[in-house]
Amino acid sequence: MVMFTVTRVESAPIDGQKPGTSGLRKKVSFQNLRKNDLVSVKVFKQPHYLHNFVQSTFNALSAEKVRGATLVVSGDGRYFSKDAIQIIIKMAAANGVRRVWVGQNGLLSTPAVSAVIRERVGHDGSKASGGFILTASHNPGGPHEDFGIKYNMENGGPAPEGITDKIYENTKTIKEYLIAEGLPDVDISAIGITSFSGPEGQFDVDVFDSASDYVKLMNYDALHGVAGAYAKRIFVEELGAQESSLLNCVPKEDFGGGHPDPNLTYAKELVARMGLSKSSAELEPPEFGAAADGDADRNMILGKRFFVTPSDSVAIIAANAVQAIPYFSAGLKGVARSMPTSAALDVVAKHLNLKFFEVPTGWKFFGNLMDAGVCSVCGEESFGTGSDHIREKDGIWAVLAWLSILAYKNKDNFDGEKLVTVEDIVHQHWATYGRHYYTRYDYENVDADAAKELMAYLVKLQSSLGEVNQIIKGVRSDVSNVAHADEFEYKDSVDGSISKHQGIRYLFEDGSRLVFRLSGTGSEGATIRLYIEQYEKDSSKTGRDSQEALGPLVEVALKLSKMEEFTGRSAPTVIT
Repeated sequence: MVMFTVTRVESAPIDGQKPGTSGLRKKVSFQNLRKNDLVSVKVFKQPHYLHNFVQSTFNALSAEKVRGATLVVSGDGRYFSKDAIQIIIKMAAANGVRRVWVGQNGLLSTPAVSAVIRERVGHDGSKASGGFILTASHNPGGPHEDFGIKYNMENGGPAPEGITDKIYENTKTIKEYLIAEGLPDVDISAIGITSFSGPEGQFDVDVFDSASDYVKLMNYDALHGVAGAYAKRIFVEELGAQESSLLNCVPKEDFGGGHPDPNLTYAKELVARMGLSKSSAELEPPEFGAAADGDADRNMILGKRFFVTPSDSVAIIAANAVQAIPYFSAGLKGVARSMPTSAALDVVAKHLNLKFFEVPTGWKFFGNLMDAGVCSVCGEESFGTGSDHIREKDGIWAVLAWLSILAYKNKDNFDGEKLVTVEDIVHQHWATYGRHYYTRYDYENVDADAAKELMAYLVKLQSSLGEVNQIIKGVRSDVSNVAHADEFEYKDSVDGSISKHQGIRYLFEDGSRLVFRLSGTGSEGATIRLYIEQYEKDSSKTGRDSQEALGPLVEVALKLSKMEEFTGRSAPTVIT
């Protein structure tokens, strides 16, 4: 058995290590022009950068969560992951961790990490107390693209703000980190246990099948992300689908040069195959399509020539869950959505007399509700959907939920000529609950100061609704007045914590909403997200084109916020 010793390495704080809503995300490195030469500037790969953050995390956790503990370390396989896993293994050993579990080849989707933390039992009866997830989610990967790291707790969910705040404070005062520099790299491609001996006794690295534990819980485009490691096992081997129905299911460090974000802009191949792009082939599209992001926690649902908005998706899953999904046959405990998500779920909750919660963006808020036993299904407009089977959003689960609903709706019709389609299900839902026309405008990599100035302007404007309504009527006389405006604040009903400055809201008399929010998932600059929503109860008016229906509100939002004046952008980067 190889022996190792612990080294204390002197270090110093590095600016900018504040975790966002989903951990720390930065460039691996980026190219900068200096004196007419392109120079590569390292960020995550610079000396001590990852080490500082990992040690700050260990220092933020209680002793029993580190010394003698079991931790999971894996991610979406993006560039720099393999190096980072070896570094974290060495640091875990030095900090007294008893064992580290690693998915084969370092691959575990974000929902799979949650499942492993919650459900897996080691060969010696051990259970994980948390884990490091190496992902920047839907952001691009590669030598000059994004890398990310976040810590999930023993419930399988993201670390709460109390822990992430401690991590950030530790990064600002760190003086040294511990590492077992003499520990040899572990072969993470081979399943098995490698044991070492250190100052505090034995230390094990357990490399395990990255799909088996997740599959036990529960036409697909993985966008070359980690979902590809599960797609064949679940959809082909377990459910009998044709392998030709899988797209881009070989995980790659740079996601095949693409942007692993499951939306109509970046999932171009799937969108074309489903008949939703101008370049769509002459062939008849399939009836059902879906995509995941880099770490497989987000999803996009498509029907033949039909796009299901994430807000509608979670509402439809909730409305059909008890009848169509065996896991929920005993009933739903409650439902929840993030504040920017449309109010489609609210209407379902009211109709079915379910507990309902509106929370800030960030899956950790849903996790608290699930741990308290008051939430079964939840979702967010940014293509995240999930249930209380784990404590992360789960892209593959959402696809299986939709397949269950399709099967239920067609249970008496499999021999018929006309199956109930995805589009039929959505239209039936609108006829029952009304339609929430909804769109999101993303302005990416905006100058951070300009973004803050825009948000401050919007807050100040809220002090005079008379002035707001005067501006609105000057832009569009056919848009309703604003009845209420605020900056969303949330008091957690479980732990009593208060989250402030969670988004700026303008709520209209007719139920329409404008929401402005700075995103915490980008790696550079600022991303401004503008959410526009209009509710229509009249079933004769629910079939309009979304952008046409929302046109007046869009015009009002852009003029009211002075978006172009503050950002210099005449158009958003992405429209969803």
